[in-house]
Amino acid sequence: METPDRKQAELVARQEAAHLTAQGVRAVALTWVDNAGIIRVKVVPTARLAAAARRGIGMSPVFDVYLVDDSSTTSTHIGGPDGDLRLFPDLDRLTPLAAQPGLAWAPVDRYEQGGAPYPACQRQFARRMAERAAAHGLRLRMGFETEWTVARADGADLRYPTEGPAYGMTRVVDLSDYLVEVCDALAAQQLEVLQIHPEYSPGQFEVSVAADDPVGAADTAVLVRETVRAVSVRHGMTAYFAPVIEAGSVGNGAHLHLSLWEGERNLCRGGDGPYGMTKLCESFLAGVLEELPALLALGAPSVASYLRLAPSRWAGAFQCWGPENREAALRFIPGAPDDPEGANAEVKCFDPAANPYLVVGAVTAAGLAGIDAGLSLPAPVSGDPALVGGADRLPDSLTGALEHFERSALLREALGDPLFDAVAAVRRAEAELFAGAAPQAVADATRGRY
Repeated sequence: METPDRKQAELVARQEAAHLTAQGVRAVALTWVDNAGIIRVKVVPTARLAAAARRGIGMSPVFDVYLVDDSSTTSTHIGGPDGDLRLFPDLDRLTPLAAQPGLAWAPVDRYEQGGAPYPACQRQFARRMAERAAAHGLRLRMGFETEWTVARADGADLRYPTEGPAYGMTRVVDLSDYLVEVCDALAAQQLEVLQIHPEYSPGQFEVSVAADDPVGAADTAVLVRETVRAVSVRHGMTAYFAPVIEAGSVGNGAHLHLSLWEGERNLCRGGDGPYGMTKLCESFLAGVLEELPALLALGAPSVASYLRLAPSRWAGAFQCWGPENREAALRFIPGAPDDPEGANAEVKCFDPAANPYLVVGAVTAAGLAGIDAGLSLPAPVSGDPALVGGADRLPDSLTGALEHFERSALLREALGDPLFDAVAAVRRAEAELFAGAAPQAVADATRGRY
């Protein structure tokens, strides 16, 4: 049944389609992210955008129980060949793709055929949690760091396009045209680049963009990834976003930065709590820290994630927090005294296999639960907890994280049974898929999938 909102969306889409056509855009990629962390897509001609906005685009719900290798499992509520959903583009995020001339992009929300919100839609889950924060009189600013490894395939081997040192200017010089084009493409898509730099492993880079609301931050994470991927292809390279590319090496993270706001006040500073936190900020972060073992099933969701999540690699392998401690799973950044927006927290144990909508929604839910319970942070940890002690190791396997997740009443309530059970089913099936596999075999099977 059509609603006035859908009719209005159709009118807006017609106007947007006319603008896109005038710019030479011939098709629009409509994306969502499944529970295995894969960005899925339906592409429609620009002339069909209005129809998509009014009636949606069909897609099977079975993709919510797809695995990283495109096999599938089943859950209590989702699985099998039956059923269909409608994908509705968010026209506010409609973006011509600078590195893919002729294409535009928009994220979608998924609905039942009868018009009801689809209970397993990850993007709508993230929105519900943002609305829950608003009901507390709070809003969140979030942003993901995007790390990737760029290489050229040589049969089964990878050839890295620069041999420069970690964080070395040599890498920037070797690939300056490439990195400048990444910055230019992001800027052309109205994304503010904060920094871009070489990382630790061969061929590895990171880009950070400005923070947004939780749903916007997750949308932007998808757009940044696909922009980097497209620019890499244009330069004859492949961008890999997997947690690890080579077993035993430092992997790719997708660290989540967040700050908590009440009106125009950043609650991460100006308070009487640790390092200037307000009590609301402290309780929010304490809720996130307490829930981290279960949150890992969402933020480090692959068997390959636990090849990355190793001590003494700045991956955040211990359940602790500390000011400017890059080995802690939760790093607090007090910020400069003259920068009211600079104070924030960073969750370091997450990686690019994660569905960003699940991450922002679940972190928000955990933090709000910490506020409701009036939690306080434990003592901070200084130094590498693997050497100085003082913190528990986070789960070191997907199976271990899944055990915590399945016991989490907090996350089940927030996600709802259909989405919670689908996530658990995918995690369980992927753990079985790679049971007994050698670390490099896991890395080889997953490195090109995300």
